[in-house]
Amino acid sequence: MPFDIPASFAEVSPPLASVRPVIEGSQHVRTDTDAIERVASWLAYEEFSRPGIQTSAPLERSRAIDVTMFTSTLNFAFTDFTTSQKFEVEGPSGVLSDSEAMFHCADTALQAGVPLTDGRYQAQVTREQLDEVFRGNIEIPMLDERAAMLNQVGAVLADRYDGSFANFIDSCPPRLYHDGEGMLERLLVEFPRFDDVSDWHGHRVQLHKLAQLSLWSMHAAGFIHLEDLPRMTAFADYIVPVAMRLFGIFVYSDDLEARVNEGQLIPRDSDEEIEIRAHSLHSTALLTEAVNRIRPAHMRLVIPQLDYRLWKTYHATFWPHHLTRTVMY
Repeated sequence: MPFDIPASFAEVSPPLASVRPVIEGSQHVRTDTDAIERVASWLAYEEFSRPGIQTSAPLERSRAIDVTMFTSTLNFAFTDFTTSQKFEVEGPSGVLSDSEAMFHCADTALQAGVPLTDGRYQAQVTREQLDEVFRGNIEIPMLDERAAMLNQVGAVLADRYDGSFANFIDSCPPRLYHDGEGMLERLLVEFPRFDDVSDWHGHRVQLHKLAQLSLWSMHAAGFIHLEDLPRMTAFADYIVPVAMRLFGIFVYSDDLEARVNEGQLIPRDSDEEIEIRAHSLHSTALLTEAVNRIRPAHMRLVIPQLDYRLWKTYHATFWPHHLTRTVMY
C-alpha cells in the first residue's frame, strides 16, 4: 500500500519515517484510509484530554520526573500470557487495570517510604521486593524482567546522575531531536532499556514507545517543555490496535485475526508484530491529520493527544488484543 506522511507534520520524526518499508510491504496488516476519513468525521468533535501524573498527592517537579521515569521503565506487559487475564488492583474509586493498576501500587509504596525512584535502590532491587510492591489479582507479568530493567536503569542513574532521572532530564536541551543530543536521542543511547527497535527484512524500524511516552507524559503535565513535540509519534502498544480494529481502520489477514482473537502469542520481532506496531504509528498520524482538517486551527491535535484518547477509552476493554512477550510495551 502507498505510504503517506501527513502534510501537517513539517518535520517528520525518525520513527514515522522508519516504518515506510513496513507499510509498503505489509502482508498481514492493512490500514483502510477510507475508514480513517469516516472515523475523523465524528472523532474530530470529541474532547481530547491530556494525561496527568497519577499520585495521591501533588509532587514537586524533580520528584514527578523521577516517578514518571520509574513507571515508564516498568510500563509493559499487564496481561497474563496464558490466561489473558489483566493485572488489576482495587483503587480508591474502583478497580484499576493494567498500567493504572501499576501506578497505584507504585504510589502506595512511595507513600509508605519505599525509595522506588532512587537509582541506587533500583540498581539493587530484587524480584521479591517488587512482588511485594505490585500486589494485585494476579502476579504482575514478567516480574523477573521488571527487576532486570530497574537494575539496568538504576545502575546508570547511580553512576552518572546521583540516582535521579530529573538530573538527566535537566542535562538535555528541550527538544526530542537535536543533532544527537536531544532528550529522546540521549535517552535511547544512555538507557538502552528504552531503545525500542526492530529489524524488518533488513530495515531498522524505530518504535520507541516507552521513551516517547515518558517524555509526552512529563510535557503534558507541565514538568518539561518539548519545542519539537509535533515530531512525536503514537506509542505503539497493545491498545492502539484494539481501537483501530474496532474503528475498521485496521484490517488483519484471516490468520492474524484468528490468532489474536484466540490469544495466541505473536512473537516479538515477527513480521506480524512489527506490522501491527508500524501501522499503529502510520494510522494514528493519518487520523490526526484527518481530524485536524476538520478542527479549528486553535484546537488542532498532536499525535500523542489522539493516542491518549484511544488508550483511555480502550485499555480496559475485554476486546482481544495481540499478545507479545516483550519489555518494550
